[in-house]
Amino acid sequence: MTSILNNIPYSVLDLATVVQGQTPADTFPNSLDLARHAERLGYTRYWFAEHHNMINVGSSAPTILIGYIAGGTKTIRVGSGGVMLPNHAPLVVAEQFGTLASLYPGRIDLGLGRAPGSDQLTAMAIRGENMNAAFNFPQDVERLQQYFSADNEHSKVRAVPGEGIDIPIWILGSSLDSARLAAAKGLPYAFASHFAPTYFLEAIALYRQNFKPSEYLDKPYVISCINVVAADTDAEANRLATSVQQFIKGVVTGKRDLLPPPIDTMEGVWNYFEQEAVEQMLTYAIFGGPETVKQKMQAFIAETQVDEVMVTSHIFDHQARLRSYEIFAEAMKR
Repeated sequence: MTSILNNIPYSVLDLATVVQGQTPADTFPNSLDLARHAERLGYTRYWFAEHHNMINVGSSAPTILIGYIAGGTKTIRVGSGGVMLPNHAPLVVAEQFGTLASLYPGRIDLGLGRAPGSDQLTAMAIRGENMNAAFNFPQDVERLQQYFSADNEHSKVRAVPGEGIDIPIWILGSSLDSARLAAAKGLPYAFASHFAPTYFLEAIALYRQNFKPSEYLDKPYVISCINVVAADTDAEANRLATSVQQFIKGVVTGKRDLLPPPIDTMEGVWNYFEQEAVEQMLTYAIFGGPETVKQKMQAFIAETQVDEVMVTSHIFDHQARLRSYEIFAEAMKR
């Protein structure tokens, strides 16, 4: 059964998580260190997610971080998981990613989402009078594709750089709407199963059933993002995972804080309802030692048949985080 993992690409989703006692200025060099580590371990991509107004997430400007990571690595693909397109003018996104792809040819991915990446008040601060921009998401994706197209050279509005550059576009989502859009446009689909597992299986089935081959992709391609905390033993992994459990509890309760250190037990830290909500959000999470990670990944791939898995790991200690990604890579290659 080992072969079920051997041909599955594995990648990294980084939120530039800020841990207690540190600032984003400390976080970003750690991201670069992790990206170099991931590159050596055979990871395929390193993506940043756009979030705003969150003190524990430093990836509010993913385009800048993509340039930072791509400039400090050599082969790994770097991209957005994703850029929240309604927050931006498609032309500006085309120019920014055209610039990145000109600097780092063949290595830049553009993942697009329609959510604000924050709360509604913050979305208003970002979008201003353009609060209905999410309804234009399909048309804005088409505008981006047009700006990247070589056929746009006769248009009065052109993306320079960007025009004529092959920049893969991915549709990100956590709902059936995103699955329908990705299928209709013949684009690869990345699902946010690391925090929104409810519609995961239904969405990827819908995407596959309705997929229309395009000039970009001839058959469906699904990335699933999952939470992973791996360590040398199950006990140590479960202890380290209390950091992400506390992190998600902050999301559930609206009381966000910097990523806390691990604790011996979550008993007394969360109540029954908080625990239920956290565990539901962490449906697709793997915590364990090498053999546990391998077995759970085999079961996950067998159930979902995803084409690629993307790992996010909220681990307090940087060295433990590096070790977690190392163990996961070993599990995928054994």
